[in-house]
Amino acid sequence: MPSISSLLPKRRPGSRRSEARAIRAGLIAASVIASLGFASVAQAQAYQCRLPANVQTPQLRDEGRARNLPVTGYTLALSWSPEFCRFREDDRRHARQCSGRQGRFGFTVHGLWPNSGRTWPQWCARTPVSADVLRPNLCMSPDASLLARQWQKHGSCMTRRPATYFKVTRILYDGLRWPDFVRISREDDLTAGTIRTRFADANPGWFPEAVGVHLDRKGWLEELRLCYDRRFMPEACDAQRFGAKDKQAAKIWRGL
Repeated sequence: MPSISSLLPKRRPGSRRSEARAIRAGLIAASVIASLGFASVAQAQAYQCRLPANVQTPQLRDEGRARNLPVTGYTLALSWSPEFCRFREDDRRHARQCSGRQGRFGFTVHGLWPNSGRTWPQWCARTPVSADVLRPNLCMSPDASLLARQWQKHGSCMTRRPATYFKVTRILYDGLRWPDFVRISREDDLTAGTIRTRFADANPGWFPEAVGVHLDRKGWLEELRLCYDRRFMPEACDAQRFGAKDKQAAKIWRGL
């Protein structure tokens, strides 16, 4: 089988056409990884999730200044739902994710973000996204407004089509293997470094330096931020994406 690198075309940074080729290459690369048997069932992170029959297209505010910059890499931000929902079980705005009536969630996708050095491109186009495109992604990311905003703020700087952005996101998400975070939460002297190591050990090709761990002020796990290069292969995170240092004490809320 050819190496994943051999499937990826060389590109000129900043070219719209080259970025489209990069997206296609990322789809191929992630698909090859999954075909090698490295992927697990992402539905384990969305237990008994049911897609809604109807989805209303969110109305987003026109916010933020457009910033068109060459893409140098990507971040897949994954939110730990038990922590996010800890005080939101009765919040109607987050009923789909937090009420338990439409599934129980583990790690959900906050967003797939293109990077440009130490900053990022944003709001590159104002292309609307339809309910038909949003609906299939509501087990991966159970908030239609969040999905729509992630597309307009971040995805529009990667591709012209919302469906392509979400397809890339799903392939990356579905290609991940998930260690047992409930078991990890019970480990003695848990640290951010332990969380990185457990994730990397479960995912061939990943290494701890490519796994950002973000904790709140009290040390509770909020997000993982997975760092990719322009070929959608793991790369070491910069300090901002890396988050908590390895020796920082960590806690994982398991939910009720």
